Formats: sequence, structure tokens, C-alpha cells
Amino acid sequence: MILVLGIGGSFPYGFHISVINYPSMHIKKFINETWLERHGSPLPQENVILLWSFIVSSYGIGGLVGSVCCGYLTTKYRKKKCQMFTNLIMLTAALFMGFSKMAKSFEMILLGRLLYGIGIGFSFNIHPQYVGEISPKKLRGFTNATVAVFLTLGKVAGQIIAFSRMVQDKLCSSFFRREILGSESLWPLLLAFSGLTAAIQLVTLPCFPDSPSYLLIQKGNEEAFLKGRRIFLLRQKGNRAGICCYTWKLDKCEHF
Repeated sequence: MILVLGIGGSFPYGFHISVINYPSMHIKKFINETWLERHGSPLPQENVILLWSFIVSSYGIGGLVGSVCCGYLTTKYRKKKCQMFTNLIMLTAALFMGFSKMAKSFEMILLGRLLYGIGIGFSFNIHPQYVGEISPKKLRGFTNATVAVFLTLGKVAGQIIAFSRMVQDKLCSSFFRREILGSESLWPLLLAFSGLTAAIQLVTLPCFPDSPSYLLIQKGNEEAFLKGRRIFLLRQKGNRAGICCYTWKLDKCEHF
């Protein structure tokens, strides 16, 4: 559960913060070549930098939009359903990124980056709430701490996958760059990598339960809540204080 929620939650946030810098030279070249093919003249360097700045900053703009909309939509449609919708947004963004070079459209990179930001705005807010609500009380602190862990893992994974190093050519004693997915031919796959994690979470997330707080407070499904509470009572083994504390947090405190 922690792994699935992590790779589709805070992991992509850290990944896209670090990964965008590595293929920057190749993307700028792609923008200039695309413009030259369309209009017959190269794009001035300052305009290339301006377009690149739009691509980078659109991630933050999308994150703002997703974060603002997250609270209302998760209350209305529940966190699990919103996270599944977020995975669809991430998959769409990955398709735009992956096929941008084939379609010879740098606008697809801009749109994909914007959609990534919207998806991250949702998932980075949903992840800590959902994992905290469905986890046992004794593990709640640990599960909430995994949000920061997966964010850091995302940054590290982005740096490793886009890793480049200088390699010496023994024949001519010169140096050249070698990348994993950050090369001139593979950078679309690098930017589309989050589609893989989104697909994994989209397939597995329906197996996870809704949180008890959502079932009772927002949905008003008392039967489902009572079923979950009975399981909780068995786990508590007669710990009345723990039971009262749990139900009080749900604004439905009962005295046992």
C-alpha cells in the first residue's frame, strides 16, 4: 500500500523537479529545429530561452491549479477516485511528452509539463491525507513520513535515469557525454517516465479501501463505518481509551 501510494504520490513530484534540467540542451535544440522547419528561419536565442522558461514554469502553474482544486474535489468525489483521475492526467501528460518529438511539436512539451503540474498538485495533497486515514493508528506516523521519503527517491531516480557523465575516447583522446535516458534520441522517454508509475497506481488503487472518515462524515455510510469499526475494536482488544479517541476524531464520539 505504501509503495503504490508513494510512486503515484510524492515520487513524481520529486522526479520532475530534478529531471527537467538534464535534457534542456536537447529540448532547446529541438525547439529551434522545429521552428526552422516551420518558418524557414531559426528562432533567436532569447526567444528559445523564453520558450524554455515557459516550459519549466508551467509545472509550477499547473501545480497551483491542482492544489487549489484538490480540496473541493476530494471532498465531493473522495480521495481515492480523485487520485485515480490524477493518474489519467499523468498518463495523458506522458503521452504528450513521449510523442512530442515524433509530432515535431514543442507545444506538446509545454502542455504535457502543465498537465504534470496539475496532476502533482492533486497527488501531493492527496497522498499524505489518504495514507494517514487508511493506515492503523500505531503506523500513522511512519506512513506519513514516507511522503518525504518518496519525494526524495523521486529526485534521486530522476538524477540517475537522466545521468550523464564524461567518457574519454581512447582513439582520439577526447571526451564525450554519455547519458541513460537524457540523450538526444531518448529524452522524450525520460519525460514520459511518470506514465509508468501512474499506470501502476491506476491498476492497483481500486483494490484499496476508502478511509473510515470519508465513509462516515462525508458519505454518511454508517454501515460501512460500523464494519470498519468492528475490525478496529478487535484489533484494539478492549482498549476503551483508544476506541473513544478514534471515534472522537471522527466527530462521532461514543462512550464504551
